[in-house]
Amino acid sequence: MSLAEASGPARHLLVVDDDDRIRDLLKAFLSREGYRVTTASGGEGARRLLESLDFDLAVFDVMMPGEDGVSLTRWLRGRSGAAGRTPVLMLTARGEAEHRIEGLQVGADDYLGKPFEPQELLLRIGAILRRTAERPAVGSALALGLCVFDPARGELSQDGAPVRLTEGEAALLKRLAQTPHEPVDRLELARDTVDPSGRAVDVQVTRLRRKIETDPKAPRYLQTVRGVGYMLAPD
Repeated sequence: MSLAEASGPARHLLVVDDDDRIRDLLKAFLSREGYRVTTASGGEGARRLLESLDFDLAVFDVMMPGEDGVSLTRWLRGRSGAAGRTPVLMLTARGEAEHRIEGLQVGADDYLGKPFEPQELLLRIGAILRRTAERPAVGSALALGLCVFDPARGELSQDGAPVRLTEGEAALLKRLAQTPHEPVDRLELARDTVDPSGRAVDVQVTRLRRKIETDPKAPRYLQTVRGVGYMLAPD
């Protein structure tokens, strides 16, 4: 029995890639692992599916004719309700660093460079799904102005309404929440991201400030500690 089958009802994945061979291989592999898989060859077909069906996770290729994966992710994040919070794993060529950064900026949860091992794809999908699964609340929540962050659940809310976090954003907040009011080295934070250079951390911090801070340009709660890294300063 696969890990996907062992976790309960089959999770529904959307795979979008203009390469017929890759699309068919991914569908066959992920189906064997217990997932329910729907495919599309481009952005137009993907939009129709996302508007009519619920998916637990979407896999978007970045480089596609017509609408690319970055634009498709931006459109998805602009949708209201649960549909706009659908996790996204982005597939990119290994040399496309600018696309990886842009994908994270518009709301992708993770990326995987091509060519990749199918097992790594499976592990990354599993990690995202575990992150987004509902879990019982335990531990102490942190007050961040109008927002509240629950480290145990990895959830951020504002005035009682959930604020969507990507996997990377939630992991970053959880790490900073372990040592509130104490700076954490930027490169230490980077070791847990998709980009060990630290650029992904900077992108995530910028996005988190837009969600948490009243004035993102003068952060009160997610602070920069010059020469070190970042610090979470809850009320």
